[in-house]
Amino acid sequence: MPASDAVYDGRFHASPQCWSVFAGVLQSEFQDALLFGRVHQLTVDAYAAQHAGGPHPDKSVCVHLVGLHLVLERGIAPVNVAPRLQQLASATSDWPRFEPPAERGPLTVFDVATSGSRDEHAARARAWAEQVWASWRAQHAAIAQIAEGCFRPDVAAPRRRR
Repeated sequence: MPASDAVYDGRFHASPQCWSVFAGVLQSEFQDALLFGRVHQLTVDAYAAQHAGGPHPDKSVCVHLVGLHLVLERGIAPVNVAPRLQQLASATSDWPRFEPPAERGPLTVFDVATSGSRDEHAARARAWAEQVWASWRAQHAAIAQIAEGCFRPDVAAPRRRR
């Protein structure tokens, strides 16, 4: 679906115009396997964490902050984060509510959307993710503790459907 046809469900604390820009960035990443592998997880997590608040569910905010933590603090490749987040989400039923930071930084999805090349897109997405993660610094210790659930051997991985 073209980015302009993206339907915004109001789940994120964002305007329909911002959601449309985000959909365009996702479309670019889905069309480029190398770009997808390098930054897609960062893009999704940065967008969700930057748009926390309003009707955005606590579980979503926590999961996306853990995603940023895994890549930016633990050095896990973005393509290896989603299975860990799925494991965490399926094993956790009680999610804390984090008050979003007042200032989330000047970089936004628009900066990624206006990139002129794959490398520029990747660099801007990473810079944006780093900025968003830094804005949540007051919650870093709590997020690190939640992230431990991604590494616990006693937490069963989600079953795959056949």
